[in-house]
Amino acid sequence: MDEEPQLQPDPQLASPGEKLVLLVDDDESLLDLMEHVVQKEGFRTDRAMDGTEALRKVQALSPDLVVLDFMLPGMGGYEVVRELQAAGCGDIPVIVITGRHMDRKNVEMVRLESNVKEFMEKPLRPAVMAATIHNILRTRPPDVNRTSGGGPMSGGLR
Repeated sequence: MDEEPQLQPDPQLASPGEKLVLLVDDDESLLDLMEHVVQKEGFRTDRAMDGTEALRKVQALSPDLVVLDFMLPGMGGYEVVRELQAAGCGDIPVIVITGRHMDRKNVEMVRLESNVKEFMEKPLRPAVMAATIHNILRTRPPDVNRTSGGGPMSGGLR
């Protein structure tokens, strides 16, 4: 009598509940959507609506990852990335997101920053965003059905 082998979780991967993701965007509706996606993956979240607030929260909370809009009022995303490095927080990984098309030269300039781990253009795809966060933080995705049958993980975020 052969039994199917049970897949065991990779012990090298952390639980998402142990990780804090700071979401930074000046569009509150997009923040709400990103927060929903990231929390559904099991992560803890906090949010900021501008660069100054993001820097304060990074100092206070020491998040494990920052999802950062590139085009913020006042201090933009690139300035936030550089300020994080200058403040000794350059080891916190950053995913930069933007709704503005950028030429390849500018995208490469941002990607060269040591703490920028990924660059994504809006509209964000929730499944791609979730997989990217799990990959960067080396966490186990929750056991959810990820089929493309039109479920909550199949649409795009703008």
